[in-house]
Amino acid sequence: MCGRYAAFLPGDALAALFQLAGPLPNWAPTWNMAPTRSAPVVRLHPTARDRRLDLLRWGLVPHWATDAKATRQPINARAETLTASPMFRDAFARRRCLVPADAFYEWETPSPATGGAKQPWAIARADGAPLVFGGLWEGWRSSDGEIVRSFTVVTTPACPALRPLHERMPLILEPPDWPLWLGELAGNPALLLQPSTADIRRWPVTTAVNNVRNDSAALLEPA
Repeated sequence: MCGRYAAFLPGDALAALFQLAGPLPNWAPTWNMAPTRSAPVVRLHPTARDRRLDLLRWGLVPHWATDAKATRQPINARAETLTASPMFRDAFARRRCLVPADAFYEWETPSPATGGAKQPWAIARADGAPLVFGGLWEGWRSSDGEIVRSFTVVTTPACPALRPLHERMPLILEPPDWPLWLGELAGNPALLLQPSTADIRRWPVTTAVNNVRNDSAALLEPA
C-alpha cells in the first residue's frame, strides 16, 4: 500500500520532467505527505490536451457520492479491482493521473526480531530519479456547489525487493508509460498494471514519520 510519501521536488523541476503547460500552483515541499492533504498531481487537460499540474486532495471522493463525509475515501486502489469496482472503474477509464514522489514509506510487518513493533522504511529509486505513481482522480460537487478534486494511488503486488516489508506497493510508471496512462495515446492502460521492475533501494528510518506533524528532511535519514 502507500500511506505516506515525500514530495519535495520544486515546481520548475516538475515542469521540466513532465513538460507541463499552464501556471504552477503554490505548495510547500513535504517529507510526510499524508491522506486528506493536497498534493501535486499531473493530469491531461480535457480540451487543450496538454499536461497540467494541480493540487488535489489525497483520498478519492467519487463523483456519484451524495454525501462526501459519509462516503469511503480510499487513498489506494488495488490494480486487480479497477475495472470491476464501482468506486474506481469510471476514473480508471477516464481520469488517470500521475503522482510525483521522491520516496515513500512502508511499515514492516511486526515480528519477534523487531520486538513486535512496526519498523518504518523509506523507499526510493536507486538511480535517484523521482518516483511517479499511477493514480486516479475525481471531481465531486456538493449540493451547495462546493467542488472537491481528489485522487487515489493505484497499488500492485510488491516487487521482490519490497515483498519482505509488505505485500503491496504503489504502481510505479516509467516515462515511456506516461502518455498511455494519461490518455495521450490510444491503448490499453491495464497493460501497465504490473509491479515495478525498477532498481529500488530501501533503508530503515525512525518512527518520527509515524506522526504527521513531523515534516522535515530528517525523516529520510537512516535510522
